[in-house]
Amino acid sequence: MTIEERINGDIKTAMLAKDAGRLEALRAIKSAVLLLKTSPEGLTEDSALKAIQKEVKKRKETAELYVNQGRQDLADVEHFQATVLEEYLPKQMSEDEIKTELQKIIASVGATSAADMGKVMGAASKALAGKADNKIVSVLVKQLLG
Repeated sequence: MTIEERINGDIKTAMLAKDAGRLEALRAIKSAVLLLKTSPEGLTEDSALKAIQKEVKKRKETAELYVNQGRQDLADVEHFQATVLEEYLPKQMSEDEIKTELQKIIASVGATSAADMGKVMGAASKALAGKADNKIVSVLVKQLLG
């Protein structure tokens, strides 16, 4: 079952259950997937996952803004939608798992100082794509090289 088929099935289920919040989040994913289908690169599982990650990131950032502005009601909606979208992403790695992977990458690249951060981040972003947030990876790379 492709990710598009899974989304369409979940939309039908949400419609039958009259779950408006979940339906709104699923329609956002479907919109992103449809945009990918019309793009020159086309729709692939990787491009779909990247699009979903982008949508999750947007919702988390928006929720953070709402919390800072004292609008917890709107922040809750954004958090809920982010949670629904995360169901379509691979399981995220824990900080310890990321650290272990980064140590392997640092050893393979031969990085010794903070000046080598670019090399490590390039290799890490490819190796950990979809499994870890790049913000966390960046912070951990700085700690390990610093």
